[in-house]
Amino acid sequence: MESLSQANHGPGSYTINLLFKHVLTTLLEALRFSTLALVISLEAIFVLQKWKPIFHFLLLSIFIFIFTIKPYFLSSTPVYLVDFSCFKPPDFCKTPFSLFLENASKIESFDKESVAFMAKILTSSGLGEETYLPPALHCVPPKPHQQESIKEAEMVLPPIMEDLLSKTKISPQDIDILIVNCSGFCPSPSLSAIITNKFSMRDDVKSFSLSGMGCSAGAIAIDMAQNLLKVHKNSYAVVLSTEILSTGWYPGHEKSKLLLNCTFRMGGAAILLSNKKEGRKSSKYKLFFSVRNQRSFEDKSYVAAVREEDSEGKLGVTIHRDLLQIVGETLKSNATILGEKILPTLEKFWHAVSIIRKRFFNRSEEIYVPNFKSVIQHFCLPTSGSPLIREMAKGLKLGEKEVEAAFMTLRRFGNQSSSSLWYELAYLEAKEMVKKGDKVWLLGIGTGPKCCSLVWECLRPIIGESNRGPWAGSIY
Repeated sequence: MESLSQANHGPGSYTINLLFKHVLTTLLEALRFSTLALVISLEAIFVLQKWKPIFHFLLLSIFIFIFTIKPYFLSSTPVYLVDFSCFKPPDFCKTPFSLFLENASKIESFDKESVAFMAKILTSSGLGEETYLPPALHCVPPKPHQQESIKEAEMVLPPIMEDLLSKTKISPQDIDILIVNCSGFCPSPSLSAIITNKFSMRDDVKSFSLSGMGCSAGAIAIDMAQNLLKVHKNSYAVVLSTEILSTGWYPGHEKSKLLLNCTFRMGGAAILLSNKKEGRKSSKYKLFFSVRNQRSFEDKSYVAAVREEDSEGKLGVTIHRDLLQIVGETLKSNATILGEKILPTLEKFWHAVSIIRKRFFNRSEEIYVPNFKSVIQHFCLPTSGSPLIREMAKGLKLGEKEVEAAFMTLRRFGNQSSSSLWYELAYLEAKEMVKKGDKVWLLGIGTGPKCCSLVWECLRPIIGESNRGPWAGSIY
């Protein structure tokens, strides 16, 4: 029996809503350009008829108000990305395949079939031999205990916070908003309380901890910070993004739960945002646009990736086979909304036409995929494995160049959940690919399923990053 949410949000009504939005956006764009054409035509008539200068002045004033002054006053408070830092684990945490499989074979809870399955996944995952696991997971058997998870959090979060403060030359006392996201580990006191205590932050700092949102949480935390900065003027916001692996280890036999043991690796990022007027001069990026959507209203999507106990009571995350399809549907919805806001009119027009043709004339017709590369120069995709990266690249019509950062991050650091996007951006910076005026799309997709897109505009040349950060010594 369908749930109430499915009945209200079925595929048919959802498609019609998307179609309506496409048509409406196209009409508004047409109206905007029609107005521009009308203004130019009137000006031509005024010139030919030799009308008095006052008419030229009035027409010009109307044009400036509609296209320049009004949007300026209606625009929201700009949010700047001042700088960010990524955690590079110590060498003793490196986990080559041979070490991982050797330790796994010594763990009594795994049989030969489980070890063979994990070996197969490692080989096809796209991970390299220098990824990292926390000390608790180097033990035989692993120690997925509360105290070990606290130690891992203290190993990752304070160093990246200190590095960020050092880079940006601000004090913990300057921070007005603190958001810490970690999907699987939610201690009490919270992770944000641990950081507040560690750095003796102000008593009025607005602190938040996000959990249970998977790989999308890092982007969602930025979106949340943006909304808070709209309310709290002249402020600094810090986002700390990580995944604590010590509690996420699955010691059972179910193959659908063993996947995360193989691909998830250590990582963490600290990001400083600001809405201060002087922020533009010192910041790297400005948040150009953000979009959030989710498909939790569908039962099929809701259970695509879920943390649950197996038949023996062992906790793990089940990954269902139709996850790729659901990720594709979630991304499609998100990209549609994003495209309506940032794509050129012609791209939106052809996309709307293809939807109409498929809906009303030829159901076998392929829907035209807009060319996001006409607006965005760089792409940071979820590093959840080679198959998912290739599937998303195919859906967005991206080439090898556009997915280079995702594949290189997956190979060097593995799937670091919500912080992977920042390692990808650090890779682009280390290779000096990002130029002033370029736009970068950070795409976060996680359990729920949830999707959040962040489009950043580069404000200044970014050079010298290859000598510091997580890619130091890896970029030649």
